[in-house]
Amino acid sequence: MTEVVITGVGAITPIGDDARSTWQALLEGRSGVHTLPYDWAQELPTKFAAEVKLDPFEKLERVQARRWDRSTQLAVIAAMEAWADAGFTLDHDLDKDRLAVAAGSGIGGLHTLLGQWDIQKEKGHRRVSPFTIPMLMANAPAAEIGLKLGARAWVHTPVSACASSNEAIAQGVDMLRLGRADVAVVGGTEAVIHPLPLAAFGQMQALSRRNDDPETASRPWDTGRDGFVLGEGACLLVIETLEHAQARGAKIYGTLAGAGITADSHDIVQPDPSGTGQAKAMLSALRDAKLEASDIAHVNAHATSTPQGDTAEAGSIRAALGAAADDVWVSGTKSMTGHLLGGAGAVETFATLMALNQRTAPGTINIENLEPDLPIKVATQVTELPEGDLAGLNNSFGFGGHNVCIAVTNQHQNRSL
Repeated sequence: MTEVVITGVGAITPIGDDARSTWQALLEGRSGVHTLPYDWAQELPTKFAAEVKLDPFEKLERVQARRWDRSTQLAVIAAMEAWADAGFTLDHDLDKDRLAVAAGSGIGGLHTLLGQWDIQKEKGHRRVSPFTIPMLMANAPAAEIGLKLGARAWVHTPVSACASSNEAIAQGVDMLRLGRADVAVVGGTEAVIHPLPLAAFGQMQALSRRNDDPETASRPWDTGRDGFVLGEGACLLVIETLEHAQARGAKIYGTLAGAGITADSHDIVQPDPSGTGQAKAMLSALRDAKLEASDIAHVNAHATSTPQGDTAEAGSIRAALGAAADDVWVSGTKSMTGHLLGGAGAVETFATLMALNQRTAPGTINIENLEPDLPIKVATQVTELPEGDLAGLNNSFGFGGHNVCIAVTNQHQNRSL
């Protein structure tokens, strides 16, 4: 079977302006959550979120960036970082007919959609931007990355709520294995910190309302957890067939060993409390990667900090790994980044990759009272992983019952951040 390796990483998140600073913040246990400094936020039940700190216009050509939704701006920034990190340039002699892009988004260009609707209501239809449709399309981030890099193999956008970017990674692995491309840029993006999503998630009782202490609001597996924290950001990875990477002398972070995808068919919002579909996704990823449960040293969990979701996932991890779960450290990095929705999986696959690469699992912050009798071993602080060959899993679960698990190993690793 064709092996797929990771040769470039790029990220812009609430805790870092790039991949390196994001990883360092995860190790330091820094929270990216803050009270929103906008008048509109004061009217909402939840008045905080996890925004990126960097102004996208600091890294993008201004005229072009003004024709992109914020979700696309963040995606392009992360993709260009990953592309350069992999040793490529925009005029690289790579065969663009063998270059692909898969970038997921759960919601798409919401800022553009609602912003232009406000303009039409207030100023009339003649003031609506002619760029509105290509800005608001969910496939715009993938398309703009593809245009910038000249990708001609295929450009695709999975839209499966909070599982979107991990589904994009899984698609990239499949397409390289099928021989339809040699190189792919994969991951996802989301930028929907806006009054409507915050109000809507609030009406669902899905968001934390810890307004007096927002930095500690995301607390997976803590008995006091009361909902997730909305975040924004993007992460893109450059992946290649091992043969292609070795032929050009590329440096390698690790191996994308496999993926598993299932559906709950249980509820449009709530996960199946039995965790059956989640466990099957993990088992499918293990089979695809030709790994045993005993090979897993680390799991970066979906761990959104919701009462039902965290409990169901803990059970599904145990069901998938069995007794081997006793030796697996489980991290919940949304405790620091918030929940990036369609961008979450890619950020957390990156975190899983780096944990194996540096043999260090990030801690899960804000746990004051760990839920008793959990069937998993939660890393509440930075934890050293063992020597030797390591494998890890990253889970992403989305509204609609979408379950995606990515399996990563440190095989072929010859570089680090």
